[in-house]
Amino acid sequence: MKRIENLRVPVGANLSAAVAKKLRIPQSELGELRLLRRSLDARKKDDIAYVVTLEAYRKGERMIEEPTPTPLPLRKDLPPVGIVGAGPCGLFAALTLLYAGIPVTVFERGESVTDRQKAVEGFYRTGALNTQSNIQFGEGGAGTFSDGKLNTQTHSPYVKQVLKTFVRHGAPKEILWENKPHVGSDNLPRVVENMRKEILSLGGSVLFSTPITDLRTVKGGVTAYSGEKSYPVSALILAIGHSARDTFSTLLNRGFAMEQKPFAVGMRVEHLQSAIQKAQYGKMGEKLPPADYKLTAHALEKGIYSFCMCPGGVVVAAASEENALAVNGMSNYLRNGKNANSAIVVQVNEKDFGSGVLAGVNYQRELERHAFRLGGGNYAAPVCRMQEFLQGKTSSTFGEVLPTYPLKTQFANPVTLLGEPLFNAMRHGLTQMNERLSGFTHPDAILTGVETRTSSPIRILRGENLQSLSHPLVFPAGEGAGYAGGIVSAGVDGIRVAQNVAKALLN
Repeated sequence: MKRIENLRVPVGANLSAAVAKKLRIPQSELGELRLLRRSLDARKKDDIAYVVTLEAYRKGERMIEEPTPTPLPLRKDLPPVGIVGAGPCGLFAALTLLYAGIPVTVFERGESVTDRQKAVEGFYRTGALNTQSNIQFGEGGAGTFSDGKLNTQTHSPYVKQVLKTFVRHGAPKEILWENKPHVGSDNLPRVVENMRKEILSLGGSVLFSTPITDLRTVKGGVTAYSGEKSYPVSALILAIGHSARDTFSTLLNRGFAMEQKPFAVGMRVEHLQSAIQKAQYGKMGEKLPPADYKLTAHALEKGIYSFCMCPGGVVVAAASEENALAVNGMSNYLRNGKNANSAIVVQVNEKDFGSGVLAGVNYQRELERHAFRLGGGNYAAPVCRMQEFLQGKTSSTFGEVLPTYPLKTQFANPVTLLGEPLFNAMRHGLTQMNERLSGFTHPDAILTGVETRTSSPIRILRGENLQSLSHPLVFPAGEGAGYAGGIVSAGVDGIRVAQNVAKALLN
């Protein structure tokens, strides 16, 4: 076996032929190839190529395979570990504990992913919001209705484990080597359901429509409550997600060590995907996969950046509270929709929303309620064409880009929607982004608001053993607790927390 690093392969070229040439052997002597990393180098639009790292085996040479992990027998003498939330953090925590032989009970306020899909479709059809099962809440977490993006800045040995676990449960194998891997919103429900099935097969339990409304730490464990029903557990993992506002309030009332944290808010921008292809790849655009972008800017002492970019995707209604409107983006695996979308968000902090642990939560909520009112009610989203946005005016018509938001839209003044400080920062940021990506401020691009759920506005403080600083045997985890920023990092944190739970219980 030979490992080849950073082999440059022109678009359309035969990979086996390129490898054989690199190894200086006839292509007929080449056996299997295992891709380890592949990225697209489009810095020179007249010389676009894939950059590949791989293992090359000669014909007849056996490919080395990693052994499949074997779960330990389930401990009958241990009460289950409670896991609040069935998003990626909670699911990976559950599997990690079960493979270590520790029983778990997963509490999920929303429904199973299949029933959750029906709830979301019903919301789009009727405008009747299920506040417990929606884009934010339910099996799989908020990431289930996004793009399933798995790119991460987390440099952890568990990243590979997360990706392999997804593949083992039905995700495309390409996520193991693509530089910017994604599962797609059409594949994620099946992957999530398969992970739940394995949890059940290993002896764990999953309780849907069971919100944890209170908890008490007791000697040697924790008691969780869902309404009047109590659940004694040996430890409790809080994998609650970034939108669990009622849980944040409950934890604060119970004396948990918590603090506010910065986050970002803004609007979703939509362009024609064909325009993004041309801007990124030039004449090669039609022959290449759907193009994305990642843009940053700085203005008025604020960082502005693109977030959760969805090539060939749609804008989704991401509300989880009545009479409050939030948006997000999603795309399916093929990313073959007409529009590209991403959030353009501005960093906000205590200077913007004031002091107090829940000040950021209240700031999000007020923006969402204001957007709901400007949309005219029934979750119609405020929108503005780029030309009028940059002028601070209200649009009156669409151009070549039509909004993909699934409910109605309503033209609204962006200054009124965002407030002057936020609007001015966004306007300057968009202008700077256009200098980096030609056509980004095309007059017909559409902005839809508001995007508020970029990350948790709260951090639940924990120590080196990953337990709450104030409540022993309670383990804040994942994005909702302020320790992750996406699907992969949430999964990684779930693994780390589960390992610390095992240490606390077994040592």
